[in-house]
Amino acid sequence: MTIKTGVGQYISLALQWVLNIGLIILAIILVVFLGKETIHLANVLFSTGEQTSSYLLIEGIVIYFLYFEFIALIVKYFQSGYHFPLRYFIYIGITAIIRLIIVDHKNPFDTLYYSAAILILVVTLWLANSNRLKRE
Repeated sequence: MTIKTGVGQYISLALQWVLNIGLIILAIILVVFLGKETIHLANVLFSTGEQTSSYLLIEGIVIYFLYFEFIALIVKYFQSGYHFPLRYFIYIGITAIIRLIIVDHKNPFDTLYYSAAILILVVTLWLANSNRLKRE
């Protein structure tokens, strides 16, 4: 039985290394996209054309925060002993829905549904940060 346990630990360690390497590669890709988004935001912010709208700027800022949150999630994964805290996924979900509202706000009922989804995520975040569920 110790042979199976040793093999299982070896496989677990190998998969942990694959996950860590994959997350490092993903973080590098996200940093590159974050840099491109920074350049895009600078172009939108400093352009003098009439086509620039405040919605384009706000959408770019929210996308910037999405990239930043994913990078922070990967950093937190390594800092917290190789696990993903639930609340970071909830933060990313809230930010993504806010971006969706900014981009697609033509139908008021869809906006109401998205707002309800944000409310559900905020309640979930409150529950996840309660003393009964908090791990950190």
